[in-house]
Amino acid sequence: MVDFASFLTGTPWANWHIAAITGDASDRSYARLTGPDGHRVIVMHSGQVLTEPFCAIAEHLADNGFCAPAVLHRQGPVLVLSDLGAIDLATALDQGGDPMQLYRAAVDVLIALRRCAMPDLPRLTPDMAGEMVRITASHYAQSADGDALAEAVRASFEHHAPQPETLALRDFHVENLIWRPNEASGHLIGLLDFQDAFVAPDGYDLASLLRDVRRVVPDNVVQAMTAHYCAATGLDPGTFTSKLACLGAQRNLRILGVFARLINDGGKPKYRALMQRVWQNLLADLAHPALSDLRQTVIANLPPPDQAGFA
Repeated sequence: MVDFASFLTGTPWANWHIAAITGDASDRSYARLTGPDGHRVIVMHSGQVLTEPFCAIAEHLADNGFCAPAVLHRQGPVLVLSDLGAIDLATALDQGGDPMQLYRAAVDVLIALRRCAMPDLPRLTPDMAGEMVRITASHYAQSADGDALAEAVRASFEHHAPQPETLALRDFHVENLIWRPNEASGHLIGLLDFQDAFVAPDGYDLASLLRDVRRVVPDNVVQAMTAHYCAATGLDPGTFTSKLACLGAQRNLRILGVFARLINDGGKPKYRALMQRVWQNLLADLAHPALSDLRQTVIANLPPPDQAGFA
């Protein structure tokens, strides 16, 4: 664990109780600080490269009416942030919360994000989408044809999701969404882990939410949330479901490579247990009739996880 106490010397939080918080796939570290009066804040340690975008996007989200942490103090790679709450949507679901209510609250954030002004961020073009899956050939299955995978994804995006048009927080899933049931509707969901945000085709974060690699989202929830999104935005369901499948397939192709790298090079074997679900999510999206060409290329190049070459 990072020695947060040394970073906090001389700050108002120097003598607060420090409790570590389980991190994510990144190298970031988190802790919750609790003061004598019970007030809480979060301290986060991340690389300097990620600190700048986190602060900028947090401010942008707050300025546009979303619930993002306020940056209370900054010292190099360490940030002290307002604490949005201790219960994320994953915990609320595990405690028996209504999936339809919880997922709908998350989807309503995505509907609102479509109207959000877009900062100057990288754009998920078809070319970029293809390049992002090369990691799958280099780390998940080194016998795979990286050029073929990249071209198949690029062509799929060109046809189904050609325009980056919406701010996407990118890791939009229930473990990164804080449940705040006593807050006003616009702040029911607290947002975390958005430092890698980019501008993506509409639906990217919905694919992240509904094709969760850490839990099975029931089919009735997937169908209801997709229908709700289309109804609220005026999108044609037929066209949008093919776009959503395209976005989900690209995401999960990349996740195969990222998780394999974490297992091989990052010393994080726990991600091995998630690989089969990533694979099943990928196959579920590739089953869409509109993605037959992409499916053919993927199946020709990638074995299932129990036959792949990662450690």
